[in-house]
Amino acid sequence: MPHDQTTIIATELKLTTQQVQTVQAFLDDGATVPFLARYRKEATGSLDEVAITAIRDRSTQLRELEKRREVVLRSIQEQGKLTGELKEKIDAVSSLAVLEDLYLPYRPKRRTRATIAKEKGLEPFARRLFQQESQEPMDPALEARAFINPEKELISVEDVLSGARDIVAEWVSEDAQAREKIRHLFTTQGILRSKVARRKETEGAKYKDYFDWAEPISTIPSHRMLAMRRGEREEILSLRLAPPEDDAYALLEQLFLTHRNAKAEHVRLAIHDGYKRLLAPSIETEIRLTAKQKADETAIDIFAENLRQLLLAPPLGQKNVLAIDPGFRTGCKVACLDRQGKFLHTQTIYPHQSEERRRSAAESLLALCERFQIEAIAIGNGTAGRETEAFSRKLSLPATTSVVMVNESGASIYSASEIARQEFPDQDITVRGAISIGRRLMDPLAELVKIDPKSIGVGQYQHDVDQAALKERLDDVGASCVNQVGVEVNTASAQLLQYVSGLGPQLAQNIVAYRNEHGPFSGRSALKKVPRLGPKAFEQAAGFLRIRNGQNGRNARSGQSGKNPLDASAVHPESYPIVQRMARDLGCTINDLLGDETLRQQIQLTDYVTDHVGLPTLHDILAELAKPGRDPREQFEVVEFAEGIAAIEDVQPGMKLTGMVTNVTAFGAFIDIGVHQDGLVHISQLADRFVKDPNEIVKVQQKVLVTVLDVDLPRKRISLSMKGK
Repeated sequence: MPHDQTTIIATELKLTTQQVQTVQAFLDDGATVPFLARYRKEATGSLDEVAITAIRDRSTQLRELEKRREVVLRSIQEQGKLTGELKEKIDAVSSLAVLEDLYLPYRPKRRTRATIAKEKGLEPFARRLFQQESQEPMDPALEARAFINPEKELISVEDVLSGARDIVAEWVSEDAQAREKIRHLFTTQGILRSKVARRKETEGAKYKDYFDWAEPISTIPSHRMLAMRRGEREEILSLRLAPPEDDAYALLEQLFLTHRNAKAEHVRLAIHDGYKRLLAPSIETEIRLTAKQKADETAIDIFAENLRQLLLAPPLGQKNVLAIDPGFRTGCKVACLDRQGKFLHTQTIYPHQSEERRRSAAESLLALCERFQIEAIAIGNGTAGRETEAFSRKLSLPATTSVVMVNESGASIYSASEIARQEFPDQDITVRGAISIGRRLMDPLAELVKIDPKSIGVGQYQHDVDQAALKERLDDVGASCVNQVGVEVNTASAQLLQYVSGLGPQLAQNIVAYRNEHGPFSGRSALKKVPRLGPKAFEQAAGFLRIRNGQNGRNARSGQSGKNPLDASAVHPESYPIVQRMARDLGCTINDLLGDETLRQQIQLTDYVTDHVGLPTLHDILAELAKPGRDPREQFEVVEFAEGIAAIEDVQPGMKLTGMVTNVTAFGAFIDIGVHQDGLVHISQLADRFVKDPNEIVKVQQKVLVTVLDVDLPRKRISLSMKGK
């Protein structure tokens, strides 16, 4: 890569240049991050998804820098101002900010006070002034007289001196070394100050903490930075970032004042003017943008981790589910689903109205449970959720039928989406919502990928961060989770399939269309018949696609045709010959290998090492043979909220309550305790020790025990603690 970008990345990420080159080559050839992390360990040195993603992202940044470098060099070259020394400096930079500093004096610009002064012929005088050398005449005012020209609006000595100082001020503000030093000063000593706008105290009450706030830009937490910027955007707050002014002046004077004479005094005035008028506003804008980007990165990291935890939340699994989208006046929409999530039946019950309707609702619910052999009841946690849960628990349900509250964030977004209309064109929004709630309990991953992650409610200031960066990161998380779990190709939706390595929306649609027309896929090899699914896409996707119940004793040994038990596993088809050889060497079938641990213990992995397949892949194969297609997610656990605590008014300090983590932020964790208002466990209350990162202690969907510290009814805030456990 140009300018030794491979070495830069390898040094920054503490990897070998060979690893970086290999990953870049694979990515340029169309490989995906999950595929490389899982199936090319020998080539990459067993790099995980985090490292491969870092190589991908840094490569993109440096390639963009390279494009910009070419534009800058071409522009300066066309101006006839590209010297060998300047080209060497530009070639050496690895930062876009430094590159722009070097380009700034040559960038085409609008007319400034300095350019106007240059047009009046004052640049030679400004240069002599800037050099500060003692020469006749000693007084710069006397030298300035030679430049008085009424035709150029240079009527007085002060006009000449002022114009020359404007030129010097611009030189100071555009000097690359000066900008770097002032940038460092802003970064290390800059104070961000927030003030409330005049007469906005009442309107901006939610920003009260920032009405008169000051904090070093170097230590400000991401959530505070984003909150203050939002307040500024809403014209509630005004923000200003600056380091100590005297320090900035001293730094610049040390750079540019080389003498102590009358000319140096004019340079000093120009330095102060250049800093206040040009350099400080420019660097302030830049550092504020950098701080915003840093805050974005932190917020996006938090959102991504929360989303990962939510997508990988334990699934209930394949069970017959009765799902309820609860409501008071309009009733509760009920949807019955079979073990594959297929929608079977719907009706509306009214358990929160008259006693007669309540009795009728109970009879209907029990009848549906018996008719559809219901194994779990999923209830949305929105309006009337706790009341519906209490109603359901009082029914004479079989002991094996669990009642589960389900976080319904985003279900209404799905219900009104084009995806939902295509899936259930004959059902109204509330029925679609109930179906989504039920499926979310059965398999959170398969259902949540249908919803815009920003609607799921696990982010921090998600609408304030860079939306393109957020989307890219969340797409990465979705793909990572889907490929980590694997996808049953014969039942998966197009929305789930599109996250599979190598597929995307169009191929996912093609797979579903082919499945609908020709029936279930009998094996992975049948995927090659899908229109436009070529060898490259098959290579990338096949290992992450599952075809269950594929055992066929006659064909399992050869694997040449028909069903293959390995199709249900994460063993890639390119490795099938290895497993076939293992079985042949042991004189058994692949099915025997899958079912008999003693046979697997006899396998000597070193016997199967080749130039392309090493021990990392062979260990993965052996692990898959032990638990083919095993779901990596944890076991599902029902969370039961405290009885009689259904509203914030029921919550009292000192109560110990069971809850579920709904969101993790930089400053703590939000907990659903079943009262339609999440409580906050501040980071200082997460444990009996110092906690730097809340993710050390909690994760989304985790069951926790909390103690109520305080309830602020007017602001609807509940303070909780997890200490003392």
